[in-house]
Amino acid sequence: MVEVIGVRFKKAGKIYYFDPAENIISKDDYVIVETVRGIEFGKVVISNKRVDEEDVVLPLKKVIRLATEKDKLSVVENQESSHEAHRICEQKIREHNLDMNLVEVEYTFDRNKVIFYFTADGRVDFRNLVKDLASVFKTRIELRQIGVRDEAKLLGGVGPCGRMLCCSTFLGDFEPVSIKMAKDQNLSLNPAKISGLCGRLMCCLKYENDEYETAKKILPDLGEKITTGYGAGKVVGLNILERLVQIEIPEKERVIEYTIDELIEEGVISTQATE
Repeated sequence: MVEVIGVRFKKAGKIYYFDPAENIISKDDYVIVETVRGIEFGKVVISNKRVDEEDVVLPLKKVIRLATEKDKLSVVENQESSHEAHRICEQKIREHNLDMNLVEVEYTFDRNKVIFYFTADGRVDFRNLVKDLASVFKTRIELRQIGVRDEAKLLGGVGPCGRMLCCSTFLGDFEPVSIKMAKDQNLSLNPAKISGLCGRLMCCLKYENDEYETAKKILPDLGEKITTGYGAGKVVGLNILERLVQIEIPEKERVIEYTIDELIEEGVISTQATE
């Protein structure tokens, strides 16, 4: 076992583990740590805890120190500087006539690097742009091309549900989402209705997918012919979330709604299917 803390560098960014170096660090504290990008300022989202060594990549970087008020002011100054850097970079992009869309600019905490995030339809030759930016900012320059999902995460916005985008508020990582998930949930396959602001399938399709997959293993299929206590019938409707099955019984000239427990009790569904 190894003791760690979890740190985020962006509001809904990925959580990275660090060695607390024998310090007791509380959730919502701010710390200064060393990363592959240099010295960074991050927020603690997981306080001291012990995890299996297999769950982390060793050796872990140690926390340098708790952040001070001066450090917090430096972060604010970096954010203000990034706005000016954004304006200058957009001007340079126009001068070089590059087909790219600047999304965000970020200074590393120690100001050793300025990172420019952009989107583009294809590859962009930005070598001359980097030279121009380096001559202006007198520091290391990194241009990083991102996808449309990452763009939505950085910019934020309001989704079709009326809430702030999941990716910009709490999702640390993007998980694969497929059209099969929409089909399993009996949703409209109209792209306009199941796509997010990024134009890709909505991340929330993944949230209930496991529940639907489990239910599909238990419940009979639509159109399946089964025998109940009321006689032989055919499945004409499914309510997967509530575990309800509608069965049309020709002899009774009616549709009867069963719960999954009732079907198990009558022996229509095997209890092994629910395990």
